[in-house]
Amino acid sequence: MKFSKLLIITASLLSISTVNAEVLKGCAAKKQDIETQLKYAQSRGNTYEIKGLEKALKENIAKCNDSSLKYEREQKVLEKQRKVSKLELELQKEKEKGDPRKIIKKQTKLQNAQQELKEAKSQLSR
Repeated sequence: MKFSKLLIITASLLSISTVNAEVLKGCAAKKQDIETQLKYAQSRGNTYEIKGLEKALKENIAKCNDSSLKYEREQKVLEKQRKVSKLELELQKEKEKGDPRKIIKKQTKLQNAQQELKEAKSQLSR
């Protein structure tokens, strides 16, 4: 019974966070995300996570400004784009060599990097 209540509370917090995150932008959205994670950690009684999130919230309040946050996110996108480009070249080289195992390994790494890039780009609009 307690588990199902916890699950309902968690789902509610996450859905509220998602709705608010779409309205909020920049540091305000980041603050809201941290607060939501903090509430979830408190509901689970995870003291280490709570301490870390409280520290992150204090730093967000004290140091976050929208222009620096946007710059950080843009830099992260550029970094992820460079990683994708590098892996594309590595994949091409492996295809030229013709080792199927290495090709599959490089394709997997490339797909993961592309997903990371997609996530970084989605952060730009927040």
